[in-house]
Amino acid sequence: MNSLARLAWGTAMAATISIAGGARAATFVYVSNAEDGDIGVYAMKPDGTLEARGRVAAAKTVMPMTVSPDKRFLYAHSRSKPYSFHAYSIDGKTGALKLVASSPSAESFPYISLDRTGRFIFGASYAGAVVSVNAVGKDGRVAEKPIQVIPVGRNAHSIRVDATNRYVYTPTLGSDEIFQFRFDAKSGKLASNTPAIVLMKAGTGPRHFITSKDNKFLYATERTNSTMAGFSVDAASGKLTYLSSIPTEKQPRGFAISPDGKTMVVSGEKSDMLAVYAIGTDGALKEIQKVPTGKGSNWVEVVSF
Repeated sequence: MNSLARLAWGTAMAATISIAGGARAATFVYVSNAEDGDIGVYAMKPDGTLEARGRVAAAKTVMPMTVSPDKRFLYAHSRSKPYSFHAYSIDGKTGALKLVASSPSAESFPYISLDRTGRFIFGASYAGAVVSVNAVGKDGRVAEKPIQVIPVGRNAHSIRVDATNRYVYTPTLGSDEIFQFRFDAKSGKLASNTPAIVLMKAGTGPRHFITSKDNKFLYATERTNSTMAGFSVDAASGKLTYLSSIPTEKQPRGFAISPDGKTMVVSGEKSDMLAVYAIGTDGALKEIQKVPTGKGSNWVEVVSF
């Protein structure tokens, strides 16, 4: 758990990549520095400590990031005008980033993600109350014109595809809903599932979410009342069914599931702690540890090979 705990970063956002090569895998950590407008590159040593490998320019208010499934590219988004995607190639030996291209985005996105093929990038806009889809070329470039821009509820806070690459979900913090979409991986288009939304308890503020490794369950952080909501995922339709909610760290934001699918870590912006949970075969969460973090910890992301 110590290496996961190190991925909770103050007001920055981080992504970590392990790249197999030689006798052991090389692990690199990338941190977007919103105020400085750049991305820090770090190598993780065998003992879990980090070695700085320099910074690469992005743009002011660079925040969310995501990594392509093949680990060849890192994508970052800047939330100051002109809103933009920034695509970087990743050197598998050194972890160095090289800018491939910057492309306009439809809105300011606090969250971006890729589909399982890496051919499409999603964005969720808090201020604009929309989600978008852009195509991604084989060279890593994000297409300048979006395939779709779809209105959703107030304060869209995240967007991700499930493990089957057939269903996409978007929690909207301001309207207490989770939007359910079907995803066509050939065209990149989203279509409303039936029902189109899952209505949450008023005032809970659903924010970010993650699906279990077996894709049977979905977990969504509820910012306003500091809880974690669990849902079952119907394999045939992708529809969510609410199971229960449990207390978690204050104003939960970042969280990740371990590669074996048995453990979850959750950071809290206002608690300066990570909560560690065991995940049962029935999807139930049981707290097993608390880990201190830095001030205002808000993002945890683990990308494993």
